[in-house]
Amino acid sequence: MSDEATIATPSPAPPAPTGPPPKVTNRGRAAAPAASANSETSDIPEYEYFIQPGPRGYPPLTEYLDISEVDMMKRPDESNKVAHHTALYHSDYLIVRRGQEFQVKITFSRPYKPAEDKFALEFVIGSSPQFSKGTYVPVFPTKQRQTTWEGRITNTSDNVVTMAITPAANCIVGKYQMYVAVVTPYGIRRTRKESTRDMYILFNPWVAEDAVFLDDEMERQECVMTEMGIIYHGSYDDIAERDWNYGQFNYGILDSCLYIMDRAEMPITNRGDPIKIVRVASAMLNSRDDEGVLVGNWSGDYTYGVAPTSWTGSTDILLTYNSSKMPVCYAQCWVYAAVFNTFLRCLGIPSRVVTNYYSAHDNDGNLKTDIIMDENGKIDRNRTRDSIWNYHCWNECYMSRPDLPPGFGGWQVVDATPQETSDGMYRCGPASVQAIKHGQICFPFDAAFVFAEINSDVVFHSRRKDGTMEPVRVNRTHVGRLVLTKSPGDVTRRDITDQYKFAEGSTEERTVLEKAEEYGCKREKSSPPAADVDVVLPNLEISVGDNFELNVEFENKSDERRTVDAYISGSVVYYTGVASTEFLFLTPRVVIEPKMNKKEVAIVESKKYMKRLVEQANLHFIVTGKIRETGQIITAMKVITLRNPKLIVEVSGRGKVSEEMIATVEFTNPFSFNLENVYIRMEGPGMMEPKSRYYRLVIGGSSLTWTEYFTPQRAGTSRVIATLDCPALRQVQGQASVTINP
Repeated sequence: MSDEATIATPSPAPPAPTGPPPKVTNRGRAAAPAASANSETSDIPEYEYFIQPGPRGYPPLTEYLDISEVDMMKRPDESNKVAHHTALYHSDYLIVRRGQEFQVKITFSRPYKPAEDKFALEFVIGSSPQFSKGTYVPVFPTKQRQTTWEGRITNTSDNVVTMAITPAANCIVGKYQMYVAVVTPYGIRRTRKESTRDMYILFNPWVAEDAVFLDDEMERQECVMTEMGIIYHGSYDDIAERDWNYGQFNYGILDSCLYIMDRAEMPITNRGDPIKIVRVASAMLNSRDDEGVLVGNWSGDYTYGVAPTSWTGSTDILLTYNSSKMPVCYAQCWVYAAVFNTFLRCLGIPSRVVTNYYSAHDNDGNLKTDIIMDENGKIDRNRTRDSIWNYHCWNECYMSRPDLPPGFGGWQVVDATPQETSDGMYRCGPASVQAIKHGQICFPFDAAFVFAEINSDVVFHSRRKDGTMEPVRVNRTHVGRLVLTKSPGDVTRRDITDQYKFAEGSTEERTVLEKAEEYGCKREKSSPPAADVDVVLPNLEISVGDNFELNVEFENKSDERRTVDAYISGSVVYYTGVASTEFLFLTPRVVIEPKMNKKEVAIVESKKYMKRLVEQANLHFIVTGKIRETGQIITAMKVITLRNPKLIVEVSGRGKVSEEMIATVEFTNPFSFNLENVYIRMEGPGMMEPKSRYYRLVIGGSSLTWTEYFTPQRAGTSRVIATLDCPALRQVQGQASVTINP
């Protein structure tokens, strides 16, 4: 054998592993994984002995109190669901609200003896219940021994004990399992795990101690209990309405809402805090970075899903997401807001959908929306990057804000439409409406972004040939012109603009804008002198397919003749303000005598815009011009939303609960061309589940009729709503009101 040392020779590196990387676990970092799924449960032992087994095993517990039956008192007409405003939920389980007493009946094997017998109710949520985390809560019937949840015996009759339980007003919201445990000298005997004793605990806006308490019964009825909503769209001076069935009480919706939090892997222990819940949900309602509920699509091509304008309610969307575990296609801002509204109302958080007309979305994060023109006053569309949405929908939800100074609780803005990232994810809010109004934009969360959406200035810049730019006109009132929501208990609209901003030009408004500047929001400082010529565009009501005249009026306010080199541009635009195609461009020279008006007429032919229309049928007209005598720039903008044909919806029948009725949808194609791949959807809260019908072809000038039978499930006033959608014609709607008698 050689005396020389053996020299190790290098070997090639092992091949890189293939396939997906292994899922990283909590091993080595935590004793156990954090509970983050309400759907996962733990197995609580039926017997839990205090002593070690003897030679013959454990002693029998048969001589001690035993549990024969547990009645959760969960029928819709029983006291629990009536008192807790949960009777409308289509569920076989007990559903109650936190901070408020509910009752259960327990039948024992013999009469209960308070002096001898000891028992408790145990409420468990999640996979690793712990008393210290609030995921395991024992409730005792005696005053001497109480926990965070109060318990008391309200009635004893023979072997039956009625026990009242009051969950803490800040307890975790979700699905609990309930056990009855009897204590004996040798150990604890429990009821077996049974799904019939599962129960849901929701937020409670009727109880002052709950963070979502809303001290206005009419608002509570509207923002928690109302299923049928109205969402406003169109434009500031031509407001349109869209009916929507939130369906928060429909079968499976509550479980779907809990699944959204499970999918986000939100820790169970955080689910008692409405601030954390709405922030997580704001990210989870869109699919941009977390495989959330809805895929956004503004392109106009909806081949692989449902067009946003086709949806009639939230039920289909949420149930599909829960069953498929995949994002649902497609959504735009009002769909995000409507489904988010269902989520919030279902969990008991007061909420409403809000529409902001002329909502700024600029790319610089400042308080300016920049529109670039050349030296002659013509819009430079290639260099204009900022956009003003004709309208934008978000949500308001009601809650206290203990993380902010006093006075900033109440209505909070949350927005699930993916626009900008917040803490690394596409989400927005909750942002205090009071903080936005008073310029406190440093307060969490995302107040500065919402502030800019309603307070930006529109700045027109003249770009010289050398690339430098000069602001030539500033419009400080265009953005955030009107903020609307539905009136409580009515089908009218409610102007809430004054909740977001002080009156334009007021001292308070100037103070707020100065405060916002202190926190880093940049504003346009210059104030170019106002031109002595005004240009005004008319309000028009035009149907899709019509030819029309656009009368552009120039008003000379000076004592001298004025000559304007004008540009009249008409474009088909998405409701986000992004131009699709330009179909009209005129360059008239307008001469106006002193103190006189002059009209310039632009003829708009339907053949120029019809083939270029996108789904919301918006035509955007911009008139700009340069006054030869003074060099001043004048501008005017107008969005015209073309009127679509309507669906005719009729309902016939006696109008009684559990008696069959008939809904009929009629539509006539008013155009000379055919409509292809037509989908009609229809539903009605408490009456009709979502239904749809497909028509491959609707010939120009022809009509279709769709008849559907349905059976109302509950009494009251409701509506059947329907939409028609196809690639050539979007946003066709109809509805019929229905009164159902018991």
